Amino acid sequence: MELKKTPKADLENKRGLFLQIGLFVSLGIILLAFNWNDKVKQVDSLGEMQAQAVEEEIVPITRQDEVKPPPPPPPPQTVEILNIVDNKAEINDDLEILDSEASKDTKVEVTQIVQAVEKEKEEEQIFVVVEEMPEFPGGELALRKYIAQAIKYPTIAQENGIQGKVFVNFVVDRDGSVSNAKIARGVDPSLDKEALRVVNGLPKWKPGKQRGKPVRVSYTVPISFQLQ
Repeated sequence: MELKKTPKADLENKRGLFLQIGLFVSLGIILLAFNWNDKVKQVDSLGEMQAQAVEEEIVPITRQDEVKPPPPPPPPQTVEILNIVDNKAEINDDLEILDSEASKDTKVEVTQIVQAVEKEKEEEQIFVVVEEMPEFPGGELALRKYIAQAIKYPTIAQENGIQGKVFVNFVVDRDGSVSNAKIARGVDPSLDKEALRVVNGLPKWKPGKQRGKPVRVSYTVPISFQLQ
C-alpha cells in the first residue's frame, strides 16, 4: 500500500521560514551579548579588622658576675724567739760610749757639693742662642771663603750629576774648638761625608758667652755643592 503525504504535512515547504527565524534569533543573541554591561559594584567597606592580642615575650635580664680579684696573701708571720737565760748567768752590761762633743781643736771639713753639681750642669749644657754668639775668625764671609777653598767635590757625585745643599750641625766648645759634627739635612752620602770632613777641619772659633762666661753653643752651617 502506498503512503501519501498531504501538502500541509510536508516540512520542506516551511524550510525557508525556519531558516529566517533561526538567523534572526541568533543575530539577536549576538547583539545582546555585545551590549551586555557587567558593572562592578562599589564596595562600601573592606571588611572589619579584628584586633588580636599578641603575647609579649619577656626576655630575662642576665648580668655577668663580677670577677673579684683574689685577696692579697696574708702577711708573713713573725716569730719572736725568746732566749731564756738562767738567773745565775752573768750579763755584761758594759757599754762603750764615745765622746761626740767637739772641742776647740776639732776640725770640720765642709765641701760645696751643690756648686760642683751646678758647674757640671753648666759645662754639659749646650745653648742654641746666647748673649754673644760664637764667631769664625774674620766673620761669616771668611767662613764661606774657607769652606769654598777646602771643599773637594766628590768624583762619584760629579759623574752622577748630584748637587745640592748640605746642612751640618756642630758644637762650638768653650775653648772655640768644633765638636759633635753631624748632618742635619743631607743630600747624598758622598756629599754628606765631604761636608763633615770640612767642618771637622775648621779652625778654632771665638767661643760664645752667656753672662760673660764662655759656654758651649750649637751652630749650623750650610754647604752648597753646585756643578758648573
